[in-house]
Amino acid sequence: MKKIISDHLDKLEKKEQKILSAKRNLLDEKLEPFMEKVESKVPENVKSTLNAAFCKSFQLVFKNGTKYIEKLYNKGKIQSDHNMNDFKLNSTLNRKTLKKLDRHAVRANLLNTSISAIEGAGLGFLGMGLPDIPLFTAMILKTIYEISLSYGFVYELDDEKIYILNLICASLSKGEEQRRFNDRVDEISAKIDGHFLLDNKLEEEISRASKILSDSMLASKFVQGIPVVGVVGSFTNYKIINKISSYSTIKYKK
Repeated sequence: MKKIISDHLDKLEKKEQKILSAKRNLLDEKLEPFMEKVESKVPENVKSTLNAAFCKSFQLVFKNGTKYIEKLYNKGKIQSDHNMNDFKLNSTLNRKTLKKLDRHAVRANLLNTSISAIEGAGLGFLGMGLPDIPLFTAMILKTIYEISLSYGFVYELDDEKIYILNLICASLSKGEEQRRFNDRVDEISAKIDGHFLLDNKLEEEISRASKILSDSMLASKFVQGIPVVGVVGSFTNYKIINKISSYSTIKYKK
């Protein structure tokens, strides 16, 4: 029994390290010079506007929006399925029952990445860059909320919101900065598990996550404001949701 758990944790660790040491793929290498050129042309006021839009979106969703996001999935069923899988896991621990824990998280990732890509392409084709930010922020949080429930965790408490914001930071940062955020995620997780109060300020965490998120989307959101060319937003939306989902799944399951 211990060996099955140990082997599975080793696999999760390898997946995590693969994310932390990921190299750019061919498509990223082709797009990067274009994106860097676009970013260099973005006015400072546009950068600050984009960052502020993400900040405001997180604040709105955390304050009043979660109940509306929960209308997009069956919270009770996800929790019930997790409890059933958890019971099976405790009574019959094997690779099959471990895999069942992933079922809803995998489905949620596939659905949410698809929706975000379609939404990004549609608004990009119409030439809308900023108006979809609240929608995209809600989609990011919907993805993490469903993963959280899939592995038996809640997301309503401030400490959990801080954990979620750091998952986003670690998912989207690179190199040493990503490793620092990964360590930070583990530290916050350990404190929550140990029932220690976090001294992190939610507003500061929102500001930090918004900056990283807006930096990650700067070029695509600027280009998305140009009709037809803005379809590039579908690729960026998909990539960001997929990064956040893949990383969050590993962390919640661990």
